[in-house]
Amino acid sequence: MSASIFFILFFTSIFLDIEASNGNCTHGTPDIRFPFQLRGHQRQHCGHTGYELDCKNGTTIIHFPSYGDLVVKSISYDIKKLDLNYPKNCVHEVYLNLNLSLTPFQYYHAVKEYSYLNCSVRISPPLIEVPCLSGSDYHVYTVDPSLAVPDSCSLVKTIPIPFMYSPYLSDNSFGLGLTWSLLGHEDCEAKQGQSSLHPKREQQT
Repeated sequence: MSASIFFILFFTSIFLDIEASNGNCTHGTPDIRFPFQLRGHQRQHCGHTGYELDCKNGTTIIHFPSYGDLVVKSISYDIKKLDLNYPKNCVHEVYLNLNLSLTPFQYYHAVKEYSYLNCSVRISPPLIEVPCLSGSDYHVYTVDPSLAVPDSCSLVKTIPIPFMYSPYLSDNSFGLGLTWSLLGHEDCEAKQGQSSLHPKREQQT
């Protein structure tokens, strides 16, 4: 084997190892651009604080201070929608613990206040138990806050969420759509990283 061929194979191997360690999160879906930034892969000026994404085991994730990591399924920049997945298949567990007031995001769908009840016995229909939050000796329900709390139940939390539990809407990603209000959509590469991160000021008359 000639020296030139050896070095080509050697550096190709290193390159492939680097791509594998990066998890290929810079390729394919989702398309990551302003205001989002893949930490460690893009210029700091190309993203905005609170919009940092990470790559773990080939999966793009976003970290929420009040909750932890969620998987980024897709980003629609035209309608400003961030679609997330919850790998543990219990979107209501996310609703209960995710505090969006600590983030630049809001739920994409309209929200309404619902109460979570923890009951020691099963409640008769029309209430429907949330299976992924319930156990063998306790049963969790989402109800309208105006409902009187039964004696066998205790109030866990009342929060604004996109959807109450329904077996027809039980997909782990349904309702985990977020939106943002940051103005501006600049091409960081064209601007050499000098993105405008603030809306234009109105001219004084």
